[in-house]
Amino acid sequence: MTDSIVIIPTYNEKENIEAIVDVVFSLPNDFEILIIEDNSPDGTADIVRDLQNKYENRLHMIERKGKLGLGTAYITGFKWAIEKGYNYIFEMDADFSHPPEKLIELYNTCKNGADLAIGSRYKSGVNVVNWPMGRVLMSYFASVYVRLITGMKIMDTTAGFKCYKRQTLETIPLDKIKLKGYGFQIEMKFTTWKYGFNIIEVPIVFTDRQKGTSKMSGGIFNEAVWGVIKMKIASWFKKYERETM
Repeated sequence: MTDSIVIIPTYNEKENIEAIVDVVFSLPNDFEILIIEDNSPDGTADIVRDLQNKYENRLHMIERKGKLGLGTAYITGFKWAIEKGYNYIFEMDADFSHPPEKLIELYNTCKNGADLAIGSRYKSGVNVVNWPMGRVLMSYFASVYVRLITGMKIMDTTAGFKCYKRQTLETIPLDKIKLKGYGFQIEMKFTTWKYGFNIIEVPIVFTDRQKGTSKMSGGIFNEAVWGVIKMKIASWFKKYERETM
């Protein structure tokens, strides 16, 4: 068994899933993949089951009853990965917006001292390809907004391409994470930061999906905007203490 698992949530990703799995497994690091599949009507799960015959014991899948949200998908994956004993636990989208080859740099960053490594669009300028300017500005200033409200120094606060050390996720009370959409990414970073873990951003070039459809919606964005304020206020009444060994 490897020490690394890449968690990929899927909903209607039949155009991308085989290609992303093949590319990750072609990398020199010995990654495994866990698909969190939300009952896609397009047959994504059937493709994954076929791929499991090709990649026996390396490709895993948890099938859920429906589209239950990004946050709950990752928390399901985190708990599974912790139980199985993986030391490095990754988040990645299925649509190639996150460059798979950067998994190796995220892994090495955690191996060399980071508790959370973030694939960052904004660490070295604005590195986004094929997004309309309006969406680039919305994303960039969302991160500015989060930094102002929370005090975090992270440049890409909404990034979804990450590597956690297992001990980081074991410390965070996952069942108390409130935000479920893209706000989940913010809350996880904020909680990691509040616990005093070492967070390092790794510059990436983010390329918008070429196949399939985006899952972004106005409701998801609004949850993140108002959720950040509620999250900050709630943090005033919490203790963030790590157990000493």
